[in-house]
Amino acid sequence: MDGDGRHAVTYSDLVNRFSTTRVGSWIARTVAARIDPYIYRWSKGRFTSTGLPTIPQLVLTAVGRNSGQPRSVQLGYLADGDDFVVVASNFGQPNHPAWSYNLVAEPCATVEVDGRTVAVVTERLGDDEKDALWPRLVGVIPQFDVYVARTDRNIRVFRLRPQ
Repeated sequence: MDGDGRHAVTYSDLVNRFSTTRVGSWIARTVAARIDPYIYRWSKGRFTSTGLPTIPQLVLTAVGRNSGQPRSVQLGYLADGDDFVVVASNFGQPNHPAWSYNLVAEPCATVEVDGRTVAVVTERLGDDEKDALWPRLVGVIPQFDVYVARTDRNIRVFRLRPQ
């Protein structure tokens, strides 16, 4: 809080709030999603298209279910022990993101986080485990509550276990 008893708005707050707007979600989905994995890798996790990361982020690389080619996407995550938990929110769009279909088809993948690459095995969480983790997920990435309200689909959540 500042001296007047009001909460100070931080840069992270502004970026995270903007990403929940329709325009912000569109920019993140169509522009940032294409360039952020390159910026993130180049900077070893220190930067994204918005500058300093405002949430914990990793680059997930999975085999495309149709192409057989490696496909990379940058995602926010929750650390759960040694595991990473990622949410297939797709910014609240009506369809699941393509990367989630890839993980269902082939659960072996890699993540790049903090300048290191880790082989992982992925598991789609059931609703009970997802519900148990949801408060922690929203605590780290508050945008998820907005994205859930925007769609009728059951948003997929995946646990990524290091091998």
